[in-house]
Amino acid sequence: MAAIELRGLSHTFGGRRPVPALAGVDLEVPDGAFVSVVGPSGCGKSTILRVLAGLQVPSGGEALVGGGSTIGRAGLVAYMPQKDLLLPWRRVLGNATLGAEVAGVPRVEAKAAALGLMERFGLAGFERSWPAQLSGGMRQRVALLRTFLQPARTLLLDEPFGALDAITRRGMHIWLQDVWMRDRRTVLFITHDVEEALLLSDTVYVMSPRPGRMVARVDVAFERPRTGGLVVEAAFVRLKAELLGALEG
Repeated sequence: MAAIELRGLSHTFGGRRPVPALAGVDLEVPDGAFVSVVGPSGCGKSTILRVLAGLQVPSGGEALVGGGSTIGRAGLVAYMPQKDLLLPWRRVLGNATLGAEVAGVPRVEAKAAALGLMERFGLAGFERSWPAQLSGGMRQRVALLRTFLQPARTLLLDEPFGALDAITRRGMHIWLQDVWMRDRRTVLFITHDVEEALLLSDTVYVMSPRPGRMVARVDVAFERPRTGGLVVEAAFVRLKAELLGALEG
């Protein structure tokens, strides 16, 4: 059974001028896999995650997590939106445990789990810092820790590094890959960066402009862990060209 499955997923945003966002999207993510979706702005990538998170009811089709429908059912996945959304009145530790607490994990248990992961997430020594005292990369680490602490086997990450500079992003790629390899939960990762998708993923799906549909799927077989030097190797450059060709369609 796939961890995530979309079957003919379609959605149109209503209003005086309806906007078709998705048109018959099919996608499958095996359990424990890291799968990315790339596509132009406005093609419906974030809408897919919102449907899977139970926050958006689609116009048609099916969205399944672990074989169960997500339509109208929140809590089946751990969802990280594009912005870190850290609460300015909660310290790092309090922000990290928030998702677990909302999911019903006792506060003492959530706090103990967060403290046990602070070093692994590069946050040791910052437990009592305020969000305003953190760099962009540190804030993303807190948001990712908050996501990882939620009691869900499937993680949805919506362009978590989109607002970071290139050097910080490269470091976050290496770090996230290391965290995922130890944890091996299922990840569906949204990005507009083809190199980022290839560095992190087992499989990359390419979406068309709105209304979004899947137009290509590329399996990525490079050995892990993957370093930044991989981007200049011939096989990587060929896959990148294939993805860019599909995007330009």
